[in-house]
Amino acid sequence: MAQRRWVIGLSVGKQMTRRISNTTMDVRKVLPVIGLALCAALPAIPASAQEVVFTDQANREVRLPKPADRVVSIVIPMASTLIALDGGTSKLVGMNPTAKSAITQGILGKIFPEAKDIPSDVTSPSFVPNVEALAAVNPELVIQWGDIGEEKVAPLTNAGLNTMLILYGTEELTRGYMTMAAKAIGQTERLKALIDWRDQVQQDLAAKTAAIPEDKKPRVLYLQRALTDLAASGTNGNYTEWSIELAGGRNAAAELVGTVTINKEQVAAWNPDVLFLNAFEAELGPDWVYKDPILSLTNAAKNHKVYKLPLGGYRWDPPSQESPLSWMWMANILHPEVFHYDLRAEMKKAYKTLYNYDLADADIDGVLWIAKQSDATGYAQFKAN
Repeated sequence: MAQRRWVIGLSVGKQMTRRISNTTMDVRKVLPVIGLALCAALPAIPASAQEVVFTDQANREVRLPKPADRVVSIVIPMASTLIALDGGTSKLVGMNPTAKSAITQGILGKIFPEAKDIPSDVTSPSFVPNVEALAAVNPELVIQWGDIGEEKVAPLTNAGLNTMLILYGTEELTRGYMTMAAKAIGQTERLKALIDWRDQVQQDLAAKTAAIPEDKKPRVLYLQRALTDLAASGTNGNYTEWSIELAGGRNAAAELVGTVTINKEQVAAWNPDVLFLNAFEAELGPDWVYKDPILSLTNAAKNHKVYKLPLGGYRWDPPSQESPLSWMWMANILHPEVFHYDLRAEMKKAYKTLYNYDLADADIDGVLWIAKQSDATGYAQFKAN
């Protein structure tokens, strides 16, 4: 049809030209008429209304001709966040191997079994891009850390890949990169429900913890690594510390700056009331603490208050689309006298919104590691009735 209109346009133009050559009519008056005739006959050219432009967290302009349908996340948490923002896996064409392990080990692999086939060779676990593998998946957008060094960003921009840089460490930054990612894939309406949920839970927690006296807040230690080496999570914009404080705890390692390698004697010296273990090390569980001759002497071990962070759509340690569930889990553990969230009901509601999935009781048991830590103090509250 478009070709036929083009031919008609040419014909109209030729006829008008012949008439001009046979008359003394002012050509300047006729040319606009020809132009209008040609414009009416030509097919419409789409406007760039779908163009997406925003500033990323490294203060760089990102410009996409349309919302991206093919996205690679070199950063770890963003893979599952993109799935939640889009309600599916179709736009995620590459991810970090550590993100993929969370999918294969956790429930997201059950909800979206096709996610196990998404390539993870596009980057190393330490965020070094594999440009050749990236070219093979042909992404319209690549998401990379903004503070990791130019040597891990330049290969992307030098290859002409649209790159969005994000930063980690605070809830504000988390909401910022979720907002950018939603805009990049054309899912801003869906984002609103997720941000509203975060607002509601955060505000409820903050209001209640504000009334808890400081000396009633337990001293909590989070071990970001345990089996390879021992690393504690300190302060300086650390998201886990922020989550602990939001849930009514105090960071036992607050004297540290960032994540620092320590020894077991240091843990014993801090003597935390509660010990949170990371969800990254699959083989790590509370027994690792209880059987250790040094760690077993801490108040946390003596009072059976050692808990492994859950693994849901993503690990609940760092910020993710499921962070409000992590906050509620922590709050129920740290202050069962104050917080009475029905976590199982909250999880079922959240998973329906995030993934359009109906969680079964067995699914929840797996996410919360019920079998590994059912005898931990207060953990019975998370069991199915």
